Amino acid sequence: MSFGLTSQMLDACVLAVVAREDVYGYVLTQNIRAIVDISESTLYPVLRRLQKDGLLETYDQPFNGRNRRFYSITESGRNKLAEYLDEWKMYKTNLDTILTGGSTHE
Repeated sequence: MSFGLTSQMLDACVLAVVAREDVYGYVLTQNIRAIVDISESTLYPVLRRLQKDGLLETYDQPFNGRNRRFYSITESGRNKLAEYLDEWKMYKTNLDTILTGGSTHE
């Protein structure tokens, strides 16, 4: 079964990966693709938007005569990730309740 990924969930996934360590685009794409089928052409606009919103920063590192663009999370990005995690916990609990036949009323 395959469930769609909303833009907020994709943002949360990207922020979570970058929160663990600074990564360059290819590695970030591979990390996300291990869980969700997503193309680089979908991911790079997300990265640019997160950077524009002040949630990610970039810096370049030389590698074999080329530069790799690394992404790092900002303090605002960490705060936004914490919000996403809180929302995810509530959403997951509610969804688990519905899918496993529990009651949503106490």
